[in-house]
Amino acid sequence: MKNRALAIAAFLIGAVAGLAQEGYPLNGSWHGNWGDKKNIVLFMHWNSKSVDGTLNPGPNSVPLKVVTLDPVKWMVHIEAQLKDGSKVVADGKLDNIGSYNRTITGTWNQGSAKGDFKVTRD
Repeated sequence: MKNRALAIAAFLIGAVAGLAQEGYPLNGSWHGNWGDKKNIVLFMHWNSKSVDGTLNPGPNSVPLKVVTLDPVKWMVHIEAQLKDGSKVVADGKLDNIGSYNRTITGTWNQGSAKGDFKVTRD
């Protein structure tokens, strides 16, 4: 009986530790599109002080300059400066927070163009 109780306790501790691995809600790779089906790939990582990240990782990647999260309203603000000098400003709402495949949906401004966007965490 004692071994069984220890096994159950070990299982529960492992399950809680597994849930804790989820981490900061913006961590991970996100993919989706904005406007007229223009692809977006975001990589974001909480470094214990702020969010580091990259827009469209690869040869045309640019670092994310600003990423903020309002944990009360679950609103996300993202800014980046593209290589052509134009600025990206995106504001969206983080949804499905309890799900691994959470989403951010909102408005995407790139240079003089504006459109809706939606990204899903991979």
